[in-house]
Formats: sequence, structure tokens, C-alpha cells
Amino acid sequence: MKAIKGYLAALVIPQLAVRAVRVALVIGTLLFVINHGAAVRSRTMTQARWISAGLTYLVPYAVSIHGQYIGREQS
Repeated sequence: MKAIKGYLAALVIPQLAVRAVRVALVIGTLLFVINHGAAVRSRTMTQARWISAGLTYLVPYAVSIHGQYIGREQS
């Protein structure tokens, strides 16, 4: 439980967030284009697809924070 609380706190640590935002923007955009590019171009994005698109950016952010958090814990 301690590790989960530590990770959740790490989600908003400014030093970790800066790198995580960069990762989320680059990787999230790449995944967005792969997964939703055709729907955007054809103007067929549904509400569910927009929610999925948001998660496309949140997941790389969370994974980046996790990697940085684990790296700090092991040092």
C-alpha cells in the first residue's frame, strides 16, 4: 500500500511531471494519429473515441511517472 501511495504522490511532483508531460505529448500524439487519425480526417470521432483519445495521452504520462518513481526508489 505504501508503494501505491508513493506512486500516486509522484504523479504530481513537478520534477517528474516535466519529463512525463514531454513523453505524453510525443508518444500520445503518435498513438493518437495511429489510433484515431482516420476518424479525425473523416470527421467520425464519437464521444467514446474522444475519451479514448484522452487516455492515449494519460497512459504514457502515467508510465513515465512510474519509471521515474521506480528509478528514484532504487537509487
